[in-house]
Amino acid sequence: MGGSQNVNTMLWVAQSLLAALFLFSGVMKSTQSEQKLVASGQTGVEGLPRSLIRFIGISEILGAAGLVLPLLSDVMPVLTPLAATGLGLIMILAAIVHYRRDEKRTALQNLSILLVCLFVAYGRRRFS
Repeated sequence: MGGSQNVNTMLWVAQSLLAALFLFSGVMKSTQSEQKLVASGQTGVEGLPRSLIRFIGISEILGAAGLVLPLLSDVMPVLTPLAATGLGLIMILAAIVHYRRDEKRTALQNLSILLVCLFVAYGRRRFS
């Protein structure tokens, strides 16, 4: 019992950190101009259509909610691993964009976030 409780705690920590990260990023992409985003370090949006930047932002906000709300409310908890998987896909695409921009460090950060997303997706499928 103690082992699964430890895993549950680690999953909640990972989910909370991911939710905060994607909520912040999503709000920024949903409200800020391309120039402000690039100046703040979100260089991957440079040259993208405004509508795509907004779509990514809204997707990140919805994904952040999907990481925590289904389990907190016990309503459709299957959405949590799906949200983690979807956010992981965004990180794959982001890593590709940053790699092509020769921003290898940022691409590695995206892949690290992907690993956390995969941990949550797998863990919540297996332990929830």
